[in-house]
Amino acid sequence: MNVRSGLLAGLLALVSVSVHAEVYRSVDAQGNVTYSDEPTKNAKVVNVKPVTTITLPKPETVSEVLQSPPPRGDAPAAYKRVSFSAPNDQDAFHSGSGDVEFVVSSDPALRPGHKYEVQLDGQPVGQSTTGSVTVRNVYRGTHRADVHIVDRQGLRVMSGDSISFTVHRPTVNN
Repeated sequence: MNVRSGLLAGLLALVSVSVHAEVYRSVDAQGNVTYSDEPTKNAKVVNVKPVTTITLPKPETVSEVLQSPPPRGDAPAAYKRVSFSAPNDQDAFHSGSGDVEFVVSSDPALRPGHKYEVQLDGQPVGQSTTGSVTVRNVYRGTHRADVHIVDRQGLRVMSGDSISFTVHRPTVNN
C-alpha cells in the first residue's frame, strides 16, 4: 500500500466516525444561564432531544401531480374549511412544560390518505389524522400557527386561517 492509499484510507476512516457534540449548561453568580459546546467549571451536560422533521415530497412527484389531469366529475367534493378548535386566536395561557395541544377539524372530515399539518412560526411541527397535534417545549412568547390539509404526497389541499397565541412559562427568577 502506498502513501496515497494509506492517506485516503485514514481520511475515510476519520470521516466515517460519527460526530457527537455535547451541550453544556452553566449558571454564573448573577443567575445568567449559558449554553456551550465546551465544558466549563460547574457546567452540566444537557440531553438534547432530536428535532422534529417532516419529509417533503420529491420534486418529480410534485411535477407529476401538477401534470395529472383534473379530477373527474364523480370525485368527492372539496373541503369547505379547515380550522383550529384550540387554542383560539389571541389566547394567552400558562404552560409550565411548554406543551401546546392543537385541535383541528375540517368540513367535510378528512378523506383517506389526507392529514392535518400544523405549522408553528412557519415551521412544520406535526401531522395527524385524528385532529390533535401536541407540540412539546414551546418557548414563552407570542406565536403564529397555521393548519393545512395535505395529501399522500405531502401537497397542500387546503389551508385554514392562521391564529396567534401567547405562552406564559415560569422563569428561573420566579
